[in-house]
This record gives sequence, C-alpha cells and structure tokens, in this order.
Amino acid sequence: MDIMTHILRAPDNQDERDAYHAIRRRVLFEARRKFGVYDENRPDEFKTGHHPLILIYDGVPIGVIRVDIDDRVAWFRRVAVREDLQRSGHGRILIKLAEDFARDQGCDMVRSNVAVDAVIFYERCGYSHDHSGVAEGGSVPMLKQLP
Repeated sequence: MDIMTHILRAPDNQDERDAYHAIRRRVLFEARRKFGVYDENRPDEFKTGHHPLILIYDGVPIGVIRVDIDDRVAWFRRVAVREDLQRSGHGRILIKLAEDFARDQGCDMVRSNVAVDAVIFYERCGYSHDHSGVAEGGSVPMLKQLP
C-alpha cells in the first residue's frame, strides 16, 4: 500500500466531521458494545492543542485520530480505521502520518493509552510499554521516541 495515496488532515467540511465521529462511534464504542455513550461534543475535542484528524484514502474518509500536543509530547487519542478496512495496512499509514504531524508540531515523543487488543499493533509500529505511564480504563500506556 502506498502512503502517497493517503492524506491525514483536519476535517474541513460537515460531511468529513460527520465521518470522523461516525468512525469513532462505530469502531471505538459500538463495536465494543458501548452504545449511547459517545459524545461528539465532548469538551476535549475543542481544546487548544487538540487536533482531530481524518485519514482520507482515494477521497474517502477511512480513519481517525486525535493528536493532543503537550509541549514536545504528542498524545494519540481514539485511533480508529473503518472496520471493513482493518488489517490491510491503513492503520500503519495512519500512525506514520500522525507521527509526521507530531514531528511537524515540534514533538519528539508520542504517548498513547492503548486498548489491550491493539498492543501488538503498536509494538509492530515501534512503540514500547511506558512503565512510567498511568493506564486509563484498562488501557496499556505506550510510547515512542520520534527521530
């Protein structure tokens, strides 16, 4: 899969904002049997330094991430690829482009609280367990130094 066919950027119209929330709601909540709890107006989405981003492939939104910048650390939040496109390389490209975004923002480290079922994926992307981190809701703290 060619990374040049993917674009990671902020949603720039209502359809893309709707797709951003629909992917998050479906993959990160409903697929985990958490119905009726997703809040697209959660205040964290609008804080300064928080960047909701959408992965576009061939003109179609297929993945999402929110990158929160805290000094030189980027926090990857709510990473998801549409279910019908998982396990086909899009997730790795999403992470790579998000790392590039973080680097462009002056970050030299990425941290994330990762769902248990995604730990192996993150390890394959070069992340390691963050033993100094605090797990949130059963997640696994992970980190990666950016070159």
